[in-house]
Amino acid sequence: MAASGRIDSRSIGCVTFDLDDTLWDVRPALERAEAALLEFIDRHLPRITARHDAHSLASHRQEHYRRHPHYAHDVTFIRKHWLAEIAKSVGYGTELVEPAFRAFLEVRNRVELYEWARPCLETLSARFTLGAITNGNADVDRIGIGHYFAFVVTPAEAGAAKPDPEIFRTALAAAGTEAALAVHVGDDPERDVLGASAVGMRTVWVNATLAPWPGGRLPDAVVRHVGELDSVLVG
Repeated sequence: MAASGRIDSRSIGCVTFDLDDTLWDVRPALERAEAALLEFIDRHLPRITARHDAHSLASHRQEHYRRHPHYAHDVTFIRKHWLAEIAKSVGYGTELVEPAFRAFLEVRNRVELYEWARPCLETLSARFTLGAITNGNADVDRIGIGHYFAFVVTPAEAGAAKPDPEIFRTALAAAGTEAALAVHVGDDPERDVLGASAVGMRTVWVNATLAPWPGGRLPDAVVRHVGELDSVLVG
C-alpha cells in the first residue's frame, strides 16, 4: 500500500513526532534495558534478586504501577518510585535508586533508528520546526538526533501523557504556533492520531503493519514509514 492523503505544507510551520516505534523499534532496546537493570540489581541489591527473578520483578513493577495510577503518566518518576519501594521492602535504603535507573536509561537509549528516520529528519528540519512528543523517556540527545528538534515534550513536563490534550497543547506552546499550523506524526491511532486531532492538529499515521483503521476521526494522511512523509507533505 502506498502512502495516502495529502497535507498542504504551505500552511504548516511545525511537525511533531512520536519517538518510540515511529523513529525506531523500541522493543529490543527496552528488553536490553530491563536486562541491564536486573544485572545492576543482582550485583548491588542482591536481596531483591534473592526474592525475585525477571518475571516476578516485572509483575511486582506492574502491580506497583496499578497501585499508583496518579504517577502513571510519568514513566521516569514511577519507575524510580518503584525502585525505591522494592529496595526498602528488603531493607535497603534508596541511595542506589538513581544509579539503578541510570543503568536502565543508558541502555534504553541505545536504539537503532529505522533506516529512513535520519534522512527524513534531515530533510524536514530544513523546512519546518520539528518537535517531539513522547510518553516515554527516550533522550534524543543521547540517541544523536537532538539537533533536529527545537523541543521535546514529555509527560513529566506537561503533567499528562498522550492522548491527553494537555501534552499536545504544551507542545504547541513550545513551538509558538496554533494547532491548525502543526502536524503530528505517530504510530499509535489513539495516542497519536486521535490525541493530536482532538486539539486541531493535522495528523499522519505511521502504519507499518498495514493495519485497518480502528475507528474515530481519520488521520489526514497515512504512511508506512516516515521516509514517505515527503509524499504527503506537499506544496
